[in-house]
Amino acid sequence: MKKALVLGGVVFALLVVAVLVLRHIDDYADVWRMRETPGVRPHEEPLLIMDAGVVPVSAAEAMLRASKAEELQSPLNLKDPAVIEAGKKLYFNFCYMCHGPNHDGNGTVGQSFSPLPTDIRSAKIQALPAGVHFKEISYGIPDGRQPALATTITVLDRWRIVAYVRSLDVRN
Repeated sequence: MKKALVLGGVVFALLVVAVLVLRHIDDYADVWRMRETPGVRPHEEPLLIMDAGVVPVSAAEAMLRASKAEELQSPLNLKDPAVIEAGKKLYFNFCYMCHGPNHDGNGTVGQSFSPLPTDIRSAKIQALPAGVHFKEISYGIPDGRQPALATTITVLDRWRIVAYVRSLDVRN
């Protein structure tokens, strides 16, 4: 009985010390004070009013995804040499690993895929509308190995890649 009382007293003393330490930290520490951290406190201040034109309502990602691929039009001139050159740089940054230096699907990463990535210089691929290329780059190919790159590559950069792919000669 004596041991249980002593053990209970020790546990109680430890709890009292822990509470006192925590209260001291809360009163005097420069960190860990949640009640003083900046944050949004609803109803204490009026909510900020967003300026007009800040949230995109046209050409937003959701609208692009919902659009029919054949109806998508590039905001860029896909035949502009500067756009094609920028697309080439982007291709070698994002697409080269799978589609390869010869655009034939024999990239170092693409070699591990079965089937191999598409030969983007094939007549079948080159005949597709630009919007189809854009949607496949952006949202992937259903039941295919093309990853969705919409969260990785900006909208205009995806159109630049489309311009570069479409500028390639058809492989015989």
